[in-house]
Amino acid sequence: MSPPQFLERPGLPPLAFRFREGRGPALLFLPGYGSDMDGTKALAIDAWAARARRPILRLDYSGCGQSGGRFEEGTLTRWRDDVLALVDQTSGPLVLVGSSMGGWLILLVALARPDRVVGLVGIAAAPDFTDWGFTHDEKIAILREGRINRPSDYGGSMVTTRAFWQSGEAHRLLQRTILIDCPVRLLQGQRDPVVPWATALHLVERLRSADVQLHLIKDGDHRLSRDSDIALLIQAIERLLETL
Repeated sequence: MSPPQFLERPGLPPLAFRFREGRGPALLFLPGYGSDMDGTKALAIDAWAARARRPILRLDYSGCGQSGGRFEEGTLTRWRDDVLALVDQTSGPLVLVGSSMGGWLILLVALARPDRVVGLVGIAAAPDFTDWGFTHDEKIAILREGRINRPSDYGGSMVTTRAFWQSGEAHRLLQRTILIDCPVRLLQGQRDPVVPWATALHLVERLRSADVQLHLIKDGDHRLSRDSDIALLIQAIERLLETL
């Protein structure tokens, strides 16, 4: 794989990204918390885009993957702004594809750039997970100690800082109508130990768009990285693009 390109920003960490040219609206893949642009789903979508000659943009948030900065300095606001910085360096319509936390970020980016975003695909989307994804004791520990460590889906442990948690709380969406009108496709496993599948139902209810489809996968886990899951994901992207 060739080295990534970097978006240099005065006073801010450089952002690593990869762009593949093609025809039609560009896909923009947003990874989950602690993941990067070279994860299983990101590479599978990129491979499909190459075959279909579709443009695709992938990035690492600051402090993640090959981007500059420190992971512990990341917040939801900072990572949303990372995405917006890259979006604003491009032109044309975008279809955002987000996994887990990336599924929260695609909503925030679509709200910030409604003139650019023409479709959304969420994979185990986790909006508001700082609200429902931590126990009361964990929230108290974050506020008192400034951080907690929890097991990671990718091995080892993953830190959550007070700054990230507070940033997430400031960007909660599920308490009101989400003013997004573009087509939305959601994939959610019903055996997901991280994101309760009821969250996906709540998100469907809150989105203002009338064109929202939810695919529940009864034996699906959080990562949805099996071959069958990837096939469903690619199918959802293909069918969405056909409507645009």
